[in-house]
Amino acid sequence: MAPMSNHASHVASELNLAPYQVQAVAELLGEGATVPFMARYRKERTGSLDEVQIAAVRDRLEQLAELDKRREAILESLGERGLLDPALEGRVRAASTLALLEDVYLPYRPKRRTRATQARERGLEPLAKLLLSGATFDPLTAARDFVRPEREVPDVNAALEGARDIVAEQFAEDLRARAALRDLFTHKAKLESARKRGADEEKAAKYRDYFDWTEEASRAPSHRILAMLRGERENCLSLKLRPPEEEAFALLRRMFVRGGGPVAEQLRLAADDSYSRLLAPSLETELRGALTERAETEAIRVFAANLRELLLAAPLGRKQVLALDPGFRTGCKLVVLDRQGALLHHETIFPHPPQSRSEDSARRLRELCARFGVEAIAIGNGTAGRETEAFVRSVGLPPSVTIVMVNESGASIYSASEVAREEFPQLDLTVRGAISIGRRLMDPLAELVKLEPESLGVGQYQHDVDAKALKASLAEVVASCVNAVGVEVNTASCQLLAYVSGLSPSLAAAVVARRRESGPFRSRQELRKVPRLGPKAFEQAAGFLRIHGADDPLDSSAVHPESYHVVREMAKAEGCAVADLMRDESRRKRIILERFVTDTVGLPTLRDILAELARPGRDPRASFEAFAFADGVNAIEDLKPGMKLPGIVTNVTAFGAFVDVGVHQDGLVHVSQLADRFVKDPAEIVRVQQRVSVTVCEVDLPRKRISLSMRSNPPVKGK
Repeated sequence: MAPMSNHASHVASELNLAPYQVQAVAELLGEGATVPFMARYRKERTGSLDEVQIAAVRDRLEQLAELDKRREAILESLGERGLLDPALEGRVRAASTLALLEDVYLPYRPKRRTRATQARERGLEPLAKLLLSGATFDPLTAARDFVRPEREVPDVNAALEGARDIVAEQFAEDLRARAALRDLFTHKAKLESARKRGADEEKAAKYRDYFDWTEEASRAPSHRILAMLRGERENCLSLKLRPPEEEAFALLRRMFVRGGGPVAEQLRLAADDSYSRLLAPSLETELRGALTERAETEAIRVFAANLRELLLAAPLGRKQVLALDPGFRTGCKLVVLDRQGALLHHETIFPHPPQSRSEDSARRLRELCARFGVEAIAIGNGTAGRETEAFVRSVGLPPSVTIVMVNESGASIYSASEVAREEFPQLDLTVRGAISIGRRLMDPLAELVKLEPESLGVGQYQHDVDAKALKASLAEVVASCVNAVGVEVNTASCQLLAYVSGLSPSLAAAVVARRRESGPFRSRQELRKVPRLGPKAFEQAAGFLRIHGADDPLDSSAVHPESYHVVREMAKAEGCAVADLMRDESRRKRIILERFVTDTVGLPTLRDILAELARPGRDPRASFEAFAFADGVNAIEDLKPGMKLPGIVTNVTAFGAFVDVGVHQDGLVHVSQLADRFVKDPAEIVRVQQRVSVTVCEVDLPRKRISLSMRSNPPVKGK
């Protein structure tokens, strides 16, 4: 990691940061620090960079490290083949991007036998050099000297054609030409899509919007790029990505063709061939790669933002919860969970047809709520969800019992997972699913970390992006959320602990194993006794782990153990205990932070400490508020244009937001319908789990599509 620091000034300039900040991040990464740890506990070193800035520095340093790796490989290759001289080495080292580096290397790269290679083998390179010399002569006359049937040059036309192949390749490898054409492709290329000949009628139907589509590639939104690329992969669309051809021809002619006459005509033919046969395909491939990367980056960004909102949804907290996984024929699987999420009871009730044992089911619900002191009921929002909600609300439960619909996306995946089998080996899949639904209400983050984020249904074209990049980005979001909230070490699952800064899955398992063998941890210092949890892992993890009821009150806070001495000095200065300082606001207000500044502890950390003492172990998530869908609107058939309904945002994409209005089918609020003003990015207006009020604009029953609006005067169909 150390060599990355060589790029500190460059990265600082790109990201508008100070070089020392970039240098600090590089050094901390080299020391094994995680992004959450740096952002929370190393503010003095990084200049208070946040997680987004630190991740941007890390990613850019890694990109430049890869560029350096490729640069060294090229220099080694050139050196081994005796091609390296000081001038060429200087050009290789000066290349600032991978594209420019490959351009410099292109003329020297080992090639397969090209048309130019074959022309050289036939002895036509002198004729090519003559064409490039600028001399005035008759090409036909000069070409006669190169006619050699025995070398596959039967006539002057063949000689000139071979010479032009050599010239065309030289033009294609010219640094200035490639840079100028790359700029033309970047700014003026058109993305053209058409229906592919012979495409399957039914399969291609979903791409009909792109059967005759043209737009500027530089402005094409990510979702359209990914949709067209998918259509091409499925042999439904043909794509073309080129700037105006005449502009490209004119650019090369201006660079390489001077004046008129026969020699100029030969150079013009070579320039046009160079573009059509060599440069255009190469640069189109390059631009395709750049567009794909841009589209994938945006899709991953949207997915990550949605996932963050989902994971940080308001938790109900530690309550006695009854959870229902609804069903018609097979009944509703019912579980009761204690305040820690442990299973107390499970059974199946049948309130719906065909059994229709609604009276028995209602009686059991009332009995169980009274017996276990149930404070909230969680109902999965899948099949029979709204019907089950209506039933539960009708059985006469006390008003103090909160009834909530819970998004069950991925619950079935969890119930069949190895994690669920280990936790509940004797239980049926459906019972495990009900448990997951109940736990999601209590603490969405703690439960959702058990699933692969890709299964949570908040992505956009997630199957069309680079799987490795997506997985890494989503894992980072989960880790960021887990560390922002903090983890109770004595109740957390292995899956939750594995996302804590500094803890790997194996270390998380070791923490749980020691907890199981030796009982609850009484202090953070006891974590040092966990096998293989060394000083570095402790440093990274300790501040994010909470121990409620610990002997030291600071162990339940986000104050890092390395700063406990500072808090004790503050308490000593006030003549009180640490616990008194945490309880008494007047004492905290009297503290003059500047008196506690040292070489390693500055004002940013001291301010964080003081804020944490005021609300130790505070949860940054919003407070829970119950939500209810509109009564009597349970299926898509119940929707009518013009209806105004409450809803919850389930997914935000580049083209709008999907909203659950309680009919088992999310509706789309197109980006043009999100507000009364122009909206460029839907994330400006909505976020996942946000409660919104929408108007039904159109209902397409055959295709099960619902068009919604959040505008004050929506375009309702039929009005």
